[in-house]
Amino acid sequence: MIPLADEIPRRRAPVVTVSLLALNVVVFLYELTLGPETDGLLMSFGAVPARISSPGNHPLAFLTLLTSMFLHGGWMHLIGNMLYLWIFGDNVEDALGHLGYLVFYLVAGVAAGLAQVAMAPESLTPAIGASGAIAGVLAVYLVLYPSAPVRALVPGFFFARVARVPAAAVLGMWFIIQLFNGFLSLGVSTMATGGVAWFAHIGGFVVGLVVGFVARGRRRPPVDSERTRYW
Repeated sequence: MIPLADEIPRRRAPVVTVSLLALNVVVFLYELTLGPETDGLLMSFGAVPARISSPGNHPLAFLTLLTSMFLHGGWMHLIGNMLYLWIFGDNVEDALGHLGYLVFYLVAGVAAGLAQVAMAPESLTPAIGASGAIAGVLAVYLVLYPSAPVRALVPGFFFARVARVPAAAVLGMWFIIQLFNGFLSLGVSTMATGGVAWFAHIGGFVVGLVVGFVARGRRRPPVDSERTRYW
C-alpha cells in the first residue's frame, strides 16, 4: 500500500517540511558526486554506535546523530522517506507550529539514533537516513488523524487501484514493513546499506506517540471520523 496524498487541508505553508525535504535531496545529490568516496562520507557523518557509546574517545560523535538524518543509501531509500514526509509532514507542522515541528523532528531523529545505539553499542556500522525522524512524524499524524482519508495505491491480484483508506491502515502498514525490513537488515554491515535498523524506527515512533497525545490534548483534529467513508 503506497500513499499518494492525504485529504486534510493545511492552514499555512509547510516551509519546514519543504526545507527538510530539499536539504535531504541536496545532500543525496552531493553523495552521488563522490563516487567511491561515498563510504568515507557515511563513515564520518553517519551515526556509528561504537563511537557514540564511547564519547571520551570521540567527543564529537553525538553530532552525527543529527548529520546522519540527512544521509541516504540509495534512490529508493531517499524517495520512500521523502514521500511520507511530504504527504504527512505538512499537517503535523500545522499542528505543532513551524518551530515546534522542527525541534520535534530533530529530537525524534536523535532519539531514533540513541535507540539504535542502546541496542547495538559496539556496532561499527554507520546508521543513516531520515526514517527515525519521519517515524516520529507519522506517529503524531496517527494520533491526531487516525481516520483521515488517504489516497493510496492498493495492490490487487491482477492490478493495483487507487483507494481512499484510513490513515491508521496506511501508517500501520508502513510501520509493519519497517519492522520487517529492519529484521532483514540485522547483520548487514556494509556502509552502503547504512546499517538501517528497526530499533531506530521504534525510538522515533515512541517519541512521536508521546508528542502526538500531548498535541491532541491541546487541539481538536479537523477530521470527523463518523462522517468519513472509504472505498
